[in-house]
Amino acid sequence: MANFPYYIAKRYLFSKKTHNAINIISLISVCGVAFTTMALVCTLSVFNGFQDLVASFFTAFDPQLKIVPVEGKVFHRNDPAIQKLRGDKDIALFSECLEDNALAVYKNRQVMVSIKGVEDQFSELTDINKLLYGEGSFVLHADVLQYGVPGIGLANSLGVGAYFEEPLQIYAPKKGAQINVANPTTAFRQSELNSSGVVFSVNMEKYDSHYILTSIEFARNLFDQPDMVSSIDLKLKDHVDMEDAKHRIQDLLGADRFKVLDRYEQQADMFRIMKVEKLIAYIFLTFILLIACFNIIGSVSMLIIDKKDDVHTLRNLGANDSQIIRIFLYEGRMISTLGAVVGLLLGLLLCWLQQTFGLIKMGSSTGLFLVDAYPVSVYWGDLLLVFVTVVLVGYVALWLPIRYLGKRLID
Repeated sequence: MANFPYYIAKRYLFSKKTHNAINIISLISVCGVAFTTMALVCTLSVFNGFQDLVASFFTAFDPQLKIVPVEGKVFHRNDPAIQKLRGDKDIALFSECLEDNALAVYKNRQVMVSIKGVEDQFSELTDINKLLYGEGSFVLHADVLQYGVPGIGLANSLGVGAYFEEPLQIYAPKKGAQINVANPTTAFRQSELNSSGVVFSVNMEKYDSHYILTSIEFARNLFDQPDMVSSIDLKLKDHVDMEDAKHRIQDLLGADRFKVLDRYEQQADMFRIMKVEKLIAYIFLTFILLIACFNIIGSVSMLIIDKKDDVHTLRNLGANDSQIIRIFLYEGRMISTLGAVVGLLLGLLLCWLQQTFGLIKMGSSTGLFLVDAYPVSVYWGDLLLVFVTVVLVGYVALWLPIRYLGKRLID
């Protein structure tokens, strides 16, 4: 029978051994692989949880799709390719944005900032209202007054709260102007922003400490770019698949002039760092798994010694050395696979408990962090990756040692 090594290995796994120590070592081997597998599942799920948490903040601030130029910082708002998108069947909102750097001055404090000029429908394009703090509202302009909504970190740097009594003075360099040492202010365009009574908090230093949201008219006047935009922000209709729409819009615009970015691509650097950290944790735990497999090698080696009489019997019945070695390879593989299955189940159980009850807290004080307990998100792709990793590492780690030890111990 071709598969008889597998059936004998299965009987050996669950049968009583001559020495009880072999059963104990086998149990320790299963536990070692199981706990390492559980650690892999939990660690990767925690990284997923933090990634989803960060993505939820960006979801409230960034548009679903963002069109930016391949070269340069700005492009003409009436570009024929861009105009094709107005009234597109998949687009619910089409909004222009102009963004550039400027100097913000409030009393005796000054900070370099990013002025993000947006249209009035920005609150419909994103979930910015969920990020606002203060007694005012998200207002960008009223009659001749222009309003600014700074990030909470920037407001702190300028020494203001959600409401500032005096207008913010905003300075931007004039195009091609030379600085007059006697009167350097002549080289800058100057304007002012009034307080709308709110600040925003994305909980990301990049935005909270550098950005001011205001009307696109203010940005165009300040930067002297009346017909230019730095991006087109899009919100899709509810029934539209974002990936399909993204590729269709990219084909319509052409890849040589414009790029269409989804929310993850808009924050590519941030998510790339998080993926690298997750990969490092995965590699580190895989090395620990390799060490855990040494217990399996010891367990199978002792089993070979314990079953020497059975080996001689099998030889007399016609089994060759290759078949006998495969018996003990199957034994090690079954221990590895059993440990992987148990570890996956334990990992899923711990993740469910953390999601449901928040057993492991971020700190002792409630409200000190963005979330009270460590966030957890289980991805089925990660579970498959962990299972395949454990099984492959177990198989590879056993192959050479068992073949070498088997030949020496059986002879």
